[in-house]
Amino acid sequence: MTDDAEKANILIVDDLPEKVLVYRTILEELGQNLVVARSGEDALREILRGEFAVILLDVQMPGLNGFETAAMIRRRRRSAHTPIIFITAFADEVRQAEGYAQGAVDYILAPIVPEILRAKVRVFVDLFRMSQQVRRQAEERVALAEERARRESVEEANRRLTFLAGAAGALGQSLDVFETARDAARVAVPYLADAAAVVLIDSHEGPAGIALAEGDAANIRLRQLTSSDDLPPTLRQGIERALAERMPIAEPANLLAIPLRMRDRVLAVLALTREHPVREFGPVDRATAEALASRAAVALENARLYREVRKADQQKNDFLSMLAHELRNPLAPIRNAVEVMKMGNGLPEPCVWAGGVIDRQVRHLTRLVDDLLDVSRITRGKIELRTEPLDLRDIANQAVEAIRPVVEAKQHRLHVSLPTHSLRVHGDSVRLAQVLTNLLVNAAKYTDDSGEIWLTVSRDDSVAVVSIRDSGIGIPADKMQSIFELFAQVDDAIDRSQGGLGIGLTLAKRLVEMHGGTVSVASAGPGLGSEFVVRLPMRDEAETRPVPINGSTSHANIRSVARR
Repeated sequence: MTDDAEKANILIVDDLPEKVLVYRTILEELGQNLVVARSGEDALREILRGEFAVILLDVQMPGLNGFETAAMIRRRRRSAHTPIIFITAFADEVRQAEGYAQGAVDYILAPIVPEILRAKVRVFVDLFRMSQQVRRQAEERVALAEERARRESVEEANRRLTFLAGAAGALGQSLDVFETARDAARVAVPYLADAAAVVLIDSHEGPAGIALAEGDAANIRLRQLTSSDDLPPTLRQGIERALAERMPIAEPANLLAIPLRMRDRVLAVLALTREHPVREFGPVDRATAEALASRAAVALENARLYREVRKADQQKNDFLSMLAHELRNPLAPIRNAVEVMKMGNGLPEPCVWAGGVIDRQVRHLTRLVDDLLDVSRITRGKIELRTEPLDLRDIANQAVEAIRPVVEAKQHRLHVSLPTHSLRVHGDSVRLAQVLTNLLVNAAKYTDDSGEIWLTVSRDDSVAVVSIRDSGIGIPADKMQSIFELFAQVDDAIDRSQGGLGIGLTLAKRLVEMHGGTVSVASAGPGLGSEFVVRLPMRDEAETRPVPINGSTSHANIRSVARR
């Protein structure tokens, strides 16, 4: 039995039921689908619905006769080549000629001989099924070819994406301009080219450095050239044309030269060449090379900007150092003059007042200059710590003594809480005292008159902790992360700056970090005060027995060191 899906359709067109019954009886043993149409119009509708191996068409029918129906069948593209067998009882030469003119392939005269009808129909059915099989095979081959092409395209796209991802990673490893140029040339070989060159362009539009990569996956040779004359001729010519025309060059077919451009400025030229004629650059290769060029341009721009930032930072540090040294020169004579004025007796009251003003401002200016010098030394790595075993309580007392004039001037209440046991740390006493003093000055600066400041020294396991809390203006959440940055200030108002430069917290943080510690800040928000916490590692041999400190350690007496 033939599967229904593989059966061919046979269209029988006749208006007489008895003739249709005869056709069915004769053709049933072929095992195909028999479709019956009672008129030419019905036959046309059936042809619109399906495809037929052969059409048995009666010549004499009411309405559209067989010839007219055949003519309309031939006009439809889908059925233009479907075999048509006319069945008629009258077949003179004129009518046969007309039938063949309308596309008939054969005539069968009535009465019908069953064996002849079956044989002729079987031939056309076999031809139809063979053509269908050939068509399916052709479609399968086309589908297979399309699938193979899609698979190769996907594989090539994956290789391209993998290459570009690896190239991006390689190009981001260094922030040196020449190293980046060498990386850009190296990653292009051998995936994109047999030889690759990156020519850096300086501000005078001439070559500032050339990187050349050659070889295969097993052996990539990388060279640094000083002149474009040392490049292979094809690469050199492509680079010259790309620079002259300021656009990608793709002639001849084994050369690509692409300017690496950022913000309408040509930073370099990437040139690729292939020696083997089979590996000529195609559209996909050009798109990949342009993508690589884009990534290389970004990497070179980042390296160039980093170099400029480092240069500007070095110039800033040099300027700060020079400025601090130049400012220190006139301070000593001014201070000496003030001391001479103090030695005089019987000076008028205005002179005494003016001498005091000058002395206070010189001290303030000296502190600012010292801070500038410290920033310059730290940023350039030239500051040195003179470390020794210390008791952190002594450092806290030094800071309290240093801050006393500021606290008294603003009528702050300073609460100092020190432990009764020694807190031994290893550090530079001058620098640690500077850290606590800077934090206390910062607290006093941003706390209104008659406000409160708390200095607490304690121990947390093997860490010494110093907390400096105030009832001042607090710190907004958006400035919490930048509070330790150089020249940062919580309140940008001129009256809040108190003449400071915004470098005290920066110095404190960096000095604490040089001691292996940390500084953190917390604030509930504007107007709710702030708290700075310094944590320093304690010495392994820290003593825990009570050690007296200078003066009484009771909380009430410690408060007495500040003006009430």
